[in-house]
Amino acid sequence: MKVYGGLMPDLRAVPESIRQLEDLGYDVVMTTEIAHDPFFPLLLAAEHSQRVDLVTSVAIAFARNPMTLAGIAHDLNAYSRGRFILGLGSQIKPHITRRMSMPWSKPAARMREFILAMRAIWDCWYQGRPLDFRGEFYTHTLMTPMFTPLDIESGPPRVMLAGVGPRMTRVAGEVADGFLAHSFTTARYMREVTLPALERGLAASGRSRSDFEIACAVLTVSGADEQAYEASRQEVCQRIAFYGSTPAYRPVLERHGWGDLQSELRALSKQERWAEMGALIEDDILEEFAIVAEPEEIPSLLKERYGGLMDSWICSVDTGDPVRQGAMLRALQQ
Repeated sequence: MKVYGGLMPDLRAVPESIRQLEDLGYDVVMTTEIAHDPFFPLLLAAEHSQRVDLVTSVAIAFARNPMTLAGIAHDLNAYSRGRFILGLGSQIKPHITRRMSMPWSKPAARMREFILAMRAIWDCWYQGRPLDFRGEFYTHTLMTPMFTPLDIESGPPRVMLAGVGPRMTRVAGEVADGFLAHSFTTARYMREVTLPALERGLAASGRSRSDFEIACAVLTVSGADEQAYEASRQEVCQRIAFYGSTPAYRPVLERHGWGDLQSELRALSKQERWAEMGALIEDDILEEFAIVAEPEEIPSLLKERYGGLMDSWICSVDTGDPVRQGAMLRALQQ
C-alpha cells in the first residue's frame, strides 16, 4: 500500500516540509485547494525533493478550463521529471456558480469531457496530432507552434479524479488513471457502490483494475496521548457531520440506514450550529467512517477493513514522533 502525506500551504515552509515527508518515507505528497492555490506549493516541492510523487488532491476542475489545466499540469510534470499527478474534483454547484462565477451543468458528463479535452491537447503536444476537440461543453481547435511546449521528455501527466456518487466514479474508471475516494465513505459503500462503478468505467475503456489506482482518505481517530486522541475524535466527528450535511452525500448515509441524519445535519448547518452537528455523530457512525485506534494498530486495522478495496491511503495521522511515524508508514507499505 502506498501512503500519501499532506503538504502545508505555507510556501515558506514547503522546502523543509517536503524534505521531512520524503525522509519519513511517504510515497506521495499532496496539496488541497481550500484557502490557497494547490499548484504553487508543488512547484517548490518538486524543486526540493527527488523521489516522491506530487498530487493535487484536489484541484477544482470547473474553476478552470482544459487548456489552462493542461498547461499547468504539463509544466509541473516536466519540471518534476514525471512525478506530478493532476488530481481533479468537481466541487458542488454553489461554490462553482456563486464563489467562482463559472458555469455548472451535468457534472459527470462535463468532467468526462474536461479530461478528454486535456488528453486531446496533450496528444497534440506530445504526439503531434492535430488539435480538433469538439464537445458539448469544451471546444479546442487551435494550436500553433508558438504555444506548443518543447520540453516533452516526461510525457503527459497522470490524472486522478475524486468522486462520491456512481456517475462521477464511473467517469474516473473510464477516462482517469486513478480514483481519489472521498473521506466521507465507508468500506461497505466502496464495496457496494464505488468498486462496481469503477469496474463499469474500466470496462468501457477496455482496461482492468490492475491498470488503475484507488486512493482513499480513510478517517482516523488517534493520537500520541489522551489529549491528542480526544482532539482527533472531536475533529473527525465534526468533519463527518459537515460532509453528512451535504445533500449529494446522502446516499452514503442511506446505505447504512442513516438517511434521516442527513436531514438533521442539513437543518443545523443552515443555522450554523456547527458544534451541535458534531454531537450527532454517535460511536457506531464514527467507527463506520473512521479507524479508531492507537497509531501502531492503524496499519493492521486499515488492511483488515480496506484490503482489496484501495491501493493507497491518504494519511491524516501525525504521531508527533518521527520514529513512530516512520514505523507506522513502513508497516503500511509492507
